[in-house]
Amino acid sequence: MAPTCGIDAAKAFILQVKEEHPAARHHCWAFVAGAPSDSQQLGFSDDGEPSGTAGKPILAQLMGSGIGEVTAVVVRYYGGIKLGTGGLVKAYGNGVQQALKQLTLISKVPQLEYTLLCDYAQLALVENLLQQMEGQILHGEYGVKVLLHLALPATGVEAFGNKLRDLSRGNLQLAPISQ
Repeated sequence: MAPTCGIDAAKAFILQVKEEHPAARHHCWAFVAGAPSDSQQLGFSDDGEPSGTAGKPILAQLMGSGIGEVTAVVVRYYGGIKLGTGGLVKAYGNGVQQALKQLTLISKVPQLEYTLLCDYAQLALVENLLQQMEGQILHGEYGVKVLLHLALPATGVEAFGNKLRDLSRGNLQLAPISQ
């Protein structure tokens, strides 16, 4: 299992696992390469197992977890007990379910970028507010005034802008950067 931001990264990880296990009979996989709600970023493969017995159960576990940007590959070598279709579904699904429990998760918060022009005397106010609102300075240009390039959590932009205007008595305003 690996974090994969986008379909290309997911496919690259799948290929890497296949190259690491060339003697395996099956490399069954599924990915949620974007946000968990983005059905355009999903994929799966049974890789030679009976239809619907491997890739779909893997994908079902990924979707049920609510985790995005993740790819799971289950490698199976020839041999052992014949499981039948129900046993395969259970084995692939349970394997991924157990792997998901081991993941260290990182929350991804969408960020929006803005510029802000301020005086040096206002810089501490801006930095303090950024810290409170979980924003950050991406870079700054320090001349007669300070031009800051900021990243702010998308959900907190309005609150940041309002607080900034209040604290600066209307003298400071964010300017969005078109993306």
